[in-house]
Amino acid sequence: MRILIWHVHGSWTTSFVHGRHDYIVPLTPDRGPDGRGRARTYPWPDTVREVPFDRLRDEEVDVAVLQRPHEIELLGRWLGRRVPTVYVEHNTPKGDVPATRHPLAGRDDIPLVHVTHFNALMWDSGRAPVHVIEHGVLDPGELYTGELARAGVVVNEPIRRTRVAGTDLLPRFAAAIPLDVYGMKVTGLPQRLGLPGMGAYEDVPQARMHAELARRRVYLHPYRWTSLGLSLIEAMTLGMPVVALATTEATEAVPPEAGVISTRVETLTEALRAFAADPDYARQCGKSARAAALSRYSLSRFHSDWDALLTEVAARPR
Repeated sequence: MRILIWHVHGSWTTSFVHGRHDYIVPLTPDRGPDGRGRARTYPWPDTVREVPFDRLRDEEVDVAVLQRPHEIELLGRWLGRRVPTVYVEHNTPKGDVPATRHPLAGRDDIPLVHVTHFNALMWDSGRAPVHVIEHGVLDPGELYTGELARAGVVVNEPIRRTRVAGTDLLPRFAAAIPLDVYGMKVTGLPQRLGLPGMGAYEDVPQARMHAELARRRVYLHPYRWTSLGLSLIEAMTLGMPVVALATTEATEAVPPEAGVISTRVETLTEALRAFAADPDYARQCGKSARAAALSRYSLSRFHSDWDALLTEVAARPR
C-alpha cells in the first residue's frame, strides 16, 4: 500500500513508517512544518520517500493519513484528487475540555483515530467514526544501567509549554534529585529555572538520547496535559523506572510495579529520592516497566491494528 503522511510527530511517525508499506512524506524547500521530508534524527527505513510538494500529483497514493486540520486542504491542493483518508488525533483537547468539539466532528466521511482512550473520552467527536489505536514503539533494547543518580526528562519546547509540560514543577523535583532534560528548544532552561546543576541537551539523535537516558537512575514525566508522551513508553522499554503525574493516559500506561504515579508532587519527589538511594529497587521497577511497555505497546500490535483499518479504508469506493 502507498501511504501519504506528513512528518509531524517524530516518534509516532517513526513507529508508523516501520510497517510493511511504502510511505510518501511531502517536502517543501524550507523543510518547514508542512514539508519536513525524511527525519534526520530518527531511524527511518528506505521505504519512506520524500517527494516535493509540487510533484505529489504524479504519485500513486492509496491512502492519506492526516494529523492536522489544514492538511485536508493541503491534500486537495497538492494531490489534486480524492483518495481514502484517515485522520489521527495525537493531542488532548484544549479550552472548555468537556465541551471541546473535534474539527472533524461534523463529518462522517473520514475515520478519526485517537491514540489513547483518554482522548476518545475527552474529545467530542460528533458524527466522526471513531477508532482507538494505541501507540506502538520500536524496542531500543534493555539499555538501562542507572549508574547516574540523576533523573532523565524528555520535553519539547519546555519554556513555551510551561504548565502543559510541567516545566514549572522541575525546581521542586530538582530539590530531590539532579535532572537532565532532552528535547527541542531546551537550551537555556537551567539558567531560566535557576538550576545550574541541570543538564540541557537539544536535538540529540534518538539512539544516542536513549543510550544517555538509560544511564540515569529514573525517568521523570512531569506533563500535566498530554495525550501520552511516547518518551514515557520509550523510557519504560529501556528498562527505566518511571515517576509521572497521574494525569491523562499515564494512569493506564504505568502499572504500580513499574514506578510511581501521583497527583501529589510531594509523593513524586519522595519517589525520586527513593530511586536515587536504592539502585536495586530502581532496577527491579525498571524491569517491570519494560515488561509492561512491551506487552501493551508492541510494534507488532500497533501495525496489526493500523493495517486492519487502512485495508478497510482503502477498499471503500472512491
